[in-house]
Amino acid sequence: MSELRERIQAVIETEPVALFMKGTPQFVMCGNSDRALRALRAAGAPVTAVDILPDPSIRQELSAVSGWPTIPQVFVSGELIGGADVVEELAADGELGRVLEEKLGGDYRASAEERTVSVLTPA
Repeated sequence: MSELRERIQAVIETEPVALFMKGTPQFVMCGNSDRALRALRAAGAPVTAVDILPDPSIRQELSAVSGWPTIPQVFVSGELIGGADVVEELAADGELGRVLEEKLGGDYRASAEERTVSVLTPA
């Protein structure tokens, strides 16, 4: 397994909510990434974002890990939830909060910070 793939896998496995997106929460570069981020914010999720734009190999390795071809990709407790459409649908149905509570615990909103990490350099 490549070093990059290992770093991507580590983010997925260790972060409560990982959002692989185009851009960062402070400078979103894609409408779909923005939609997913807004839904997660509205649900009070603690979001760790990874910008896939700095290197095309990030997207390639991510899709190899997840089996999901499009960006954004949202993972909760290591499980792929889906992209913007899926996350928005879950939010609209009230299911996103239930999924977050089930996987992260009832107090998940207490740690609802946003941060951005890079998978291009070792942690």
